Amino acid sequence: MSRPTGDKGQVLSSLVAVIAVVAVVGGLLVLFGTRGHESSADEPKGTSTPKPSAKPSGGPSTIVASVPPRKPTTAPTTAPTTAPTTAPTTAPTTVPSTGPSTEPSAPVTNPTTIPTAERPAAEVYNNTARKGLADQVAGRARQAGWTVSGVDNWHGKVVESTVYYPPSMVQAANQLARDLGVARTKPALDNMKMDRLTVILTSDYTG
Repeated sequence: MSRPTGDKGQVLSSLVAVIAVVAVVGGLLVLFGTRGHESSADEPKGTSTPKPSAKPSGGPSTIVASVPPRKPTTAPTTAPTTAPTTAPTTAPTTVPSTGPSTEPSAPVTNPTTIPTAERPAAEVYNNTARKGLADQVAGRARQAGWTVSGVDNWHGKVVESTVYYPPSMVQAANQLARDLGVARTKPALDNMKMDRLTVILTSDYTG
């Protein structure tokens, strides 16, 4: 029994369509397979495409230049090594002023020479332990032109050898003190005679 013509023609046309599709697919495969092979053949041998590293670096790499460290310049010390010399403060030397004594003394310098006839009498007293001192000084006074009316010992405290004088006999006291080598003259005390000079000799007397 033979198939109808219409059915055969339909089967043939379907087969042709399938072959055409296969041919197209095969042509495409050949075309793409050939291009891929040619593109890889064009690359020079030994070259490899760099691949990115799997792990990115943590940050930009910094190149540290090996520059020798600069030595710090030592600043010059402004403070002087030695302390400035301070000028010593010298206290002015104060000359102690000699205060006036309770009893004013007559100056002994430049005594006026009194004539022998105008000189008052004098008494000489010994206020030391040296025996005969009053007699010795009385003899010296007589040799100098003085009249000695009395010689005795003095009981009391006297600072140094002194010629005591009444108010009107200052110049005579100065001259007698010079003749005897006595350094001090003073006004007469209340227990002394006011018509003559009184000489009291102490341990400082060396004449």
